[in-house]
Amino acid sequence: MSEPIRLNKYLSEAGYCSRREADKLIDAGRVTVNGNPAPMGVKVTEDDRVMVDGKLVINKEEKFTYLAFNKPIGIVCTTDTRVEKDNIIDFIGYHKRIFPIGRLDKPSEGLILLTDHGDIVNKILRASNNHEKEYIVTVDKPISQTFLQHMRNGVPILDTVTKKCTVEKINPTTFRIVLTQGLNRQIRRMCEYLNYEVQTLKRIRIMNIKLDVPTGSYRELNAAELKELNKLLEGSTKTFKPNTRDRKKS
Repeated sequence: MSEPIRLNKYLSEAGYCSRREADKLIDAGRVTVNGNPAPMGVKVTEDDRVMVDGKLVINKEEKFTYLAFNKPIGIVCTTDTRVEKDNIIDFIGYHKRIFPIGRLDKPSEGLILLTDHGDIVNKILRASNNHEKEYIVTVDKPISQTFLQHMRNGVPILDTVTKKCTVEKINPTTFRIVLTQGLNRQIRRMCEYLNYEVQTLKRIRIMNIKLDVPTGSYRELNAAELKELNKLLEGSTKTFKPNTRDRKKS
């Protein structure tokens, strides 16, 4: 938290209570800032000591985990460790509970973000927020101009037409594609519709986060990446209604 925010928002983001409940606590004189009773509407920063009934409240946002993981082929993006043997949670073996932001299907590889911050998950996943995800894809035969045009302008799959997107040919059978939506097995279905079969599919970027670790490895996002990510998410809504077609992003 770099900028001052209202005290009720601070308490809400810390997971202590809702903003409405925070207002009641403040009004009742149960909240102090730096040892002084907090007036309604006061703003605080990360340097302030906020206490409720004499107990220090730590803003959980400062303690969230954000990982960039290079998923190998064969690993399943599920948190249900009882169902899938080769699940992403057991593979990483992180010391605290985290969950993937979206999915890559089992035959796909590349970048996937993991976190314990629910709000950021919903902001990134919600299709209407139009956040970019970049992939390198190899198909089973030479790529034609007709194929590129269809992929760029929209392909009818899953009772809809895919959004216009950026597609660039890299070599005779490989292309780069940047999507802003995440329909179920979207790239594979788009290619299948045009009579192409995906041979390899790797995600190399999610918004400003680029794939830069070896297969099977992960790293924490750095401060600059998180700052830029939060800036890109500023106008995003976090309201998310699950859609079965949006569950696997590849």
